[in-house]
This record gives sequence, structure tokens and C-alpha cells, in this order.
Amino acid sequence: MHNNKVTVDDLSVSYNGNKAIKDISFSFETGNLIGIIGPNGAGKSTLMKAMLGLIPKDSGSISMNGQSIKQVRKNIAYVPQRNNIDWDFPILVRDTVLLGTYPKLGLFKRPTAKEKEKADECLARVGMQDFTKRQISELSGGQQQRVFLARALAQEADFFFMDEPFVGIDVASEEVMIKILRKLRDEGKTIFVVHHDLSKVEDYFNNLLLINKTVIQTGPVKEVVKPEIMKEAYNLNFNTLQGIGVGV
Repeated sequence: MHNNKVTVDDLSVSYNGNKAIKDISFSFETGNLIGIIGPNGAGKSTLMKAMLGLIPKDSGSISMNGQSIKQVRKNIAYVPQRNNIDWDFPILVRDTVLLGTYPKLGLFKRPTAKEKEKADECLARVGMQDFTKRQISELSGGQQQRVFLARALAQEADFFFMDEPFVGIDVASEEVMIKILRKLRDEGKTIFVVHHDLSKVEDYFNNLLLINKTVIQTGPVKEVVKPEIMKEAYNLNFNTLQGIGVGV
């Protein structure tokens, strides 16, 4: 059996000669729900994209269960930031979710009744079973995000990467989604979530990766959410920290 870890070693990425993230190293056991947090411009999305090989890196290596990203690519589901998605693209809800079955189908194979059933089952899990024939553009932000989670579920992946999934969505959708993410974790899946709302981190995640261009702290939530550590990452004073529920 491979070592059951996601490990990043010495990862650096530059944009136009400026380091976006620098010498990032960490390791997490699989079967964890991990929040990637840090101030605006800390490089959270850059880190996620670099881990997935979606953008070039200056240096560093990434392994999942002892394998390279190339080897595990079919086993990874990625939900990008909502503002990076063309919501006007004319596609039906069920067809969006069916896209999740393609990596496992193989080249030139069409989805069959089995895949369609799987897509409908995933839509039911996120409470969107009544919307299969709707255009994705007609849905609210929260509904769209649920559909994208259903697409990720249809992939039957072991690793989930979600970039700010809760931004601009309704509370009910957020609750549905976090319940599903917790259940995936309990099934042994590994989920990385770029997240900005510090008031929710203790409730949502069991591990945190706190970065500001480089790693500030990593580990169980309680070990990361400490006033002196948060202060270093966010350059905040203690009163602001109390306002967001840290160290009170």
C-alpha cells in the first residue's frame, strides 16, 4: 500500500517574475477535510492550481498516496472559483453532472443509462434532482455550486479540490455542501477547500493550512487558530481577532 498522504515539497510559483507562493511544504494524511486559509493575495488559489498542475511551477513536487499528479489525475475532482466559470454556456444541469463521468469512461465512449442514473443520483445527493432539464444559467449561485459539487461526486474521485466554494451562495446551499464534504471525509476521501470565512473554520475543517505566500502554520484547527499565529499571517491586532472569534 502506498503511504496514505498528500505531500507538497518546496513548491514555488511566480507570475511575471514575482513570487506568488514560495517554498511551500506540508503533508496531510488522507481522509481529512482541510481548509486552506490566509489573507487576500496570500496565494491560496495559486497553491491549489499548482498542486493540480494547472499552472506552471518554478520548483517543487506534489505526491498523493506516493504517486504523481499525472498518475492520480483521474482520481481528482476540482471545482474552480465560480467567477472562473462561464455560466452562460448553454448546457443542461444533468449534462453538466454527466461531464464528471467522462474521466472514468475513457476516450470516445458516450455516457450510457448507467452514467445518467449516476448523474441523477448525485443531483439527488445535493438536493437538485428537480432541476435536471434546466439550463445551468437559470440557476442561483448556490444551486450552480451544488450542481458542480454533484459533477465532482459523479467522478467518484478520492481527492477533491474546491476553490472558495461558499462564496456568494445561500446559507442552505452551504449547509448542504458542507454536510456532503464531511460525509466524503468520513468515507476516507481527502478534501482541500480554499476558504476565507474564519468564523466557520473550527466548525468545517479538521485540519488547516495557513499561508501567506509561504506556510505560516499547518495542522489540526486548534493548533492553527491561535491569536499569535493568526496575527502573524493576517497582520491583525488582537481586537480584530476577537471580532472573528479567534482566541476569545
